Amino acid sequence: MTGDGPDDEAASGGRPDRLPRLLDLLAQRGRLSVSDAARALGVSEATVRRDFNSLARQQLVTRTHGGVVASSVAYDLPVRYRANQGDTRDQIAATAAALVEPGQVVGFNGGTTTSATARQLAARAELADTVARPGLTVVTNALNIATEMVLRPHIRTVTLGGTARPQSYENVGPLAAGLLREIWIDHLFLGVDGFGADAGASCFHEDEAGINALMVERSSRVTVVAAAEKIGRRSFARICDTGAVSGLVTDRSADPDELEQLRSQGVEVLTV
Repeated sequence: MTGDGPDDEAASGGRPDRLPRLLDLLAQRGRLSVSDAARALGVSEATVRRDFNSLARQQLVTRTHGGVVASSVAYDLPVRYRANQGDTRDQIAATAAALVEPGQVVGFNGGTTTSATARQLAARAELADTVARPGLTVVTNALNIATEMVLRPHIRTVTLGGTARPQSYENVGPLAAGLLREIWIDHLFLGVDGFGADAGASCFHEDEAGINALMVERSSRVTVVAAAEKIGRRSFARICDTGAVSGLVTDRSADPDELEQLRSQGVEVLTV
């Protein structure tokens, strides 16, 4: 029998309800055995093993003998897993992550949408097969992204040094700039506070803008990932002109006139 038994389903509410509960337990304990999980959820050990396998396929946990350990930052697991699959940011992130090709050097600056894109990229199961395909390299100045990516064995994580900004978890300053000048990035996913046809890409803080601008300069392809409310907006510090941006992934509620102007300037626009 490959599915859950009727008693298990009745007791636990079904797999969609069980998996977040398992991740809650894992976030609290850091490690979870089959027997402990079965007792906590009131289901059979066979059901728990199937659930553990399901989570492992999504790279949310790592299977061990008799249980699982977290494959990401423990406190972040339940929040990330519960995120509504229809949430706009997750849709933008999934669409953007699908643009990455095996073996590329992928860059991320800080931000909620770039963080979501990095997670979606790490969850692409086919990229974990480094026997058939070359592995990925992720370059980031965002400490939270680096913390998650370094736990993925198929991803080489390169972090930029510098001074960390507590508001955005981004490293900035001459140390970060120095390393950036020595490397090349195939595809940069750029989070912004504003992006428009006239103003280009911009953000609130000038020190972040400086590092982001250098990341753009060192990248062969730049894709802005941003929700609709940031499209057509201009923020304080300029990152780059519109001409330096190859693509944009946003949602359908973005101003259609602004999107058309961006397309006319050569930006490939994808909406979700």
